[in-house]
Amino acid sequence: MSVPTSMRAAVLVAPGRFELQQIAVPAIGPDDVLIKVSRCGLCGTDIHIFNGHYSADRLPLVPGHEFSGHVVQVGANARDIGIGTAVTADINVGCGRCFYCRKNEILNCASMVQIGIHVNGGLAEYVRVPATHVVPIPARTPVELGALTEPVSCIVRAIKKSRLRLGESVLVLGAGPIGNLHIQLARQVGAAPVIVSEPNEGRAQWARQSGADIVVTDAAGLHAAVMEATEGRGADLVIESVGLPALYEQALDLVRPGGRVLAFGLADQSAKAHYHPFKLVLKELGLQGSVAGMGDDMREAMTLIAHDRVRLNDFVETVYPLEHIAEAMEAFVSDRSINKVQIAVQ
Repeated sequence: MSVPTSMRAAVLVAPGRFELQQIAVPAIGPDDVLIKVSRCGLCGTDIHIFNGHYSADRLPLVPGHEFSGHVVQVGANARDIGIGTAVTADINVGCGRCFYCRKNEILNCASMVQIGIHVNGGLAEYVRVPATHVVPIPARTPVELGALTEPVSCIVRAIKKSRLRLGESVLVLGAGPIGNLHIQLARQVGAAPVIVSEPNEGRAQWARQSGADIVVTDAAGLHAAVMEATEGRGADLVIESVGLPALYEQALDLVRPGGRVLAFGLADQSAKAHYHPFKLVLKELGLQGSVAGMGDDMREAMTLIAHDRVRLNDFVETVYPLEHIAEAMEAFVSDRSINKVQIAVQ
């Protein structure tokens, strides 16, 4: 398949400023593949990068880590991947040899880089990916849904780390796109009831449609609603999916004695939350962080998508062409009626 030498790319040249540029198509090595990008989603991490709060030292950068497309070139050592195969990719690239890589804790690898976060990603016509990180998209799965494998994999890993069990109560703080996926997978593993706190009525309705048992839009009534739904104990698991210190503090007040808090929402690097160690110890609370899916999490997420275990049509409703990346980012940042934004690259 013929591949050009240059390509269109949305380059973040400075915080808050994208430029559509013509740059060189990345050259692949013997262990790489080149993907012609079809779709690339925007997520909360991209907002942090756009605002200069994350990866600012990597600019100029082509962001985009939720991408899908088709293989157009393969390296000499990657001949088992066919040209034309629809794929997405595990974006977390470690050394493959250290203690953390062996345990599939790649984000803690000292040499880890993430495609679209630390090195150029999917907001371009082509992206280079290690062949070992390619995840095929089944033929029955639309390529635009394949681009959602990465965010779904993040929730797959979070559910594993939370040790959520059948019949346990869950409180999800925030029902944006990630919170919505938390709701859906909590139901899939048999959590009950699934309680959601979301002040935005549009997102609250989205949470109801996605299977939340109880949705609270008035923060003042949340404590009473949680206690009523859990026989006065508090939730077995509280998931913070927004990244606000105040919500982290609230989570520790709404979890039952002996319960767990899953820290998922990415707060500003300088943000601090306050808690009482006395309560943490006396109530035997668990606190678990989780941030991204990797390795088998990606393949398990793809299996869930391929078999319709997650409801994703609402995530592909808002699509912008690559040329309108600045407008797309502005809409994603400011319009809370938008569930998700994808960029149609080709």
